[in-house]
Amino acid sequence: MNFIKEIKFFHVVAIVLALSGLVFGWIFFETRFSNATKLQTPTPVPEVATENKLPIVPKIKDRPKTASVSMARLKAQGCVTDGLLSEYNPDWQEYANLINRSNCYYLHRAIETWLTPPDFETINFEMGQITKKDVVYGMFLAEAIDTRAKYFNNGENKYFDFEKMCRKGSDNAWGDHTCKPTFASKEYRDYLAYITHWAIDLGVQSFTFGQIYMQEAAGKNYASEIITDMRQYAKAKGVDIVVGAQTGDIMDANYLSLFDYIEGGVGIDGNGQVENGPCLSTRGGCWALLWHQNYASKAKNVLLHLDWSGIVSDDLDIFARMSPDARSQTLKNLYAKFNAGNTGFLMPMFGVLANENEGCHGPKRKFYSADKAYSCNDEKAINQILSRK
Repeated sequence: MNFIKEIKFFHVVAIVLALSGLVFGWIFFETRFSNATKLQTPTPVPEVATENKLPIVPKIKDRPKTASVSMARLKAQGCVTDGLLSEYNPDWQEYANLINRSNCYYLHRAIETWLTPPDFETINFEMGQITKKDVVYGMFLAEAIDTRAKYFNNGENKYFDFEKMCRKGSDNAWGDHTCKPTFASKEYRDYLAYITHWAIDLGVQSFTFGQIYMQEAAGKNYASEIITDMRQYAKAKGVDIVVGAQTGDIMDANYLSLFDYIEGGVGIDGNGQVENGPCLSTRGGCWALLWHQNYASKAKNVLLHLDWSGIVSDDLDIFARMSPDARSQTLKNLYAKFNAGNTGFLMPMFGVLANENEGCHGPKRKFYSADKAYSCNDEKAINQILSRK
């Protein structure tokens, strides 16, 4: 009998241990692997936008109330942080750390929408990784969409139709299955209202329209209607916002007055020098130099930066090919030159480079990063300049 009791006792102990192991294993899997799946780094610029039915994302009630935007600080302590909240950087955690130890106040293009609708679950998570206080997040409203994108409109319980957003004659403008969106499309205006409202709910305070002359409809000023909607929604939510645009060579004072700022590149040469005319002489058409009085005198504010689009003649690519000392001096010169009056120069923290660029780079050859962990290592020079404000 004692032998039988011992056998039964052994079975009970074995069952308890087995169940404990299963519980422990389940907890371990949930806490580690489920988070790893949720936070998996996406491809920086996916060729096909994936289906994105938006989750119910916590609103800004869990964060400190946003303060009013300081345009003076926007110009004096602005940084280009392309895709910071969209996880464009393959080392996205290091990207957040770079910003946390920076002297940046304004995080320009922190949300990137080039060919990719914004994933607000990722954006919400990444905002939680930014421990810096008193920052202004920027959202870029790109002039490029993927017509195959699947993006769910929770408000109307249907998918947006991106093909309906395209400007006539702009098919494949940025590659296969892409186009330039037009404000004349109600579907596009509804999409803009949807994503800007979500962004405002999360505390985003700066919105920049990419090359707005490509998005505006001929003979019709839709921008005024769209911006009015954004401002009214923000006011209702108690969020102070500013709205800007890449306006190119537009010189209509009434149109430029719609925006709190206009934005564009500086057009540097290999020595970091800039020209004095209204248009960059090395580009066809008029690649506008927005600090010129033709534009700046008619705008409220002008934000300038090292332009990039992934070609070797871009500002950022030219900059990346300079020596470390030359890069540092170029940033000092540009900051001193343009940090006066209604203009401001934004410091480069992250951006896109040409694959064939032979200069310094970030986590991959096609990305520039100021992070000290990579070959450019410009962050100390940038923070020293911004600390003078």
